[in-house]
Amino acid sequence: MGWNANHLAEIPGWVEGTLTTESWDFAPVGGDQYRSPDLGSRREILELFDRNVAAARKAIAAVRDEDMSLSWSLLQGGQPILTMSRSAVIRGLIVNHAIHHRAHLCVYLRLNDIPVPSMYGPSGDE
Repeated sequence: MGWNANHLAEIPGWVEGTLTTESWDFAPVGGDQYRSPDLGSRREILELFDRNVAAARKAIAAVRDEDMSLSWSLLQGGQPILTMSRSAVIRGLIVNHAIHHRAHLCVYLRLNDIPVPSMYGPSGDE
């Protein structure tokens, strides 16, 4: 559950890089491989999430509409794994990815008898 919460907090942090760079190499040749955060407290995870959301909002407000169609690539060791428009990355790799992991977290909460908080209105636990 902790890894998933950390991952949900990091995902909004990908927005800024997607909108301000042409690519991201998560395992650059001769460099350090990207590591997900490993925060240990609810407060730390929520603070990371809030910082990343604020940076994402700022990047979205600053990007020009025509730049959303520019290509962006995910690289591993300098080699492209995928190349998509920035708008497709935001929707597919960031928004849909967050939805996917939020659903995982809801399952983990239920399996541990922890009430699921509301998302769009009252949850079944309220």
